[in-house]
Amino acid sequence: MSETIALLPVGHLGIIPTGPQDPTKSYSAMDGLSFITFICYVASSASAFLMAPLLEFLLALYFLFADAMQLNDKWQGLFWPMMDFLRCVTAALIYFAISITAVAKYSDGASKAAGVFGFFATIVFAIDFYLIFNDMAKFLKQGDSADETTADKAEEENSDSDSD
Repeated sequence: MSETIALLPVGHLGIIPTGPQDPTKSYSAMDGLSFITFICYVASSASAFLMAPLLEFLLALYFLFADAMQLNDKWQGLFWPMMDFLRCVTAALIYFAISITAVAKYSDGASKAAGVFGFFATIVFAIDFYLIFNDMAKFLKQGDSADETTADKAEEENSDSDSD
């Protein structure tokens, strides 16, 4: 059974070829964890941290919408994989920081729950940016090897073969 190579839609965005994946599963996990974390922060005494999960929830919804509407094909000027990668990196770092603070500083149950869900979200975002990074690295290596062979051929054609 051979797997066809498909272009990744916005989930692991844009033009990076990989095997068959469903980016909506990744966004569903991110949306769910961000929303649950947001609700926990709303109910807790650590409500100062509720903006980060809300923004991540809205960004994940945007990327899910962009994937469904195939905006990556319409807006070619944006480098979608890098946008998704940076979103995942910053989300993982911010979730990690606010989760440590929520668990260490606040004693109510909702803050502890928000911290635990924040740690889960940190793991999900970290896995996602690791997968995106690997996909981007593979894609760039493929491009580099093609560029090198083209450059080598051009250099051989332009070199003096009669020089002794």
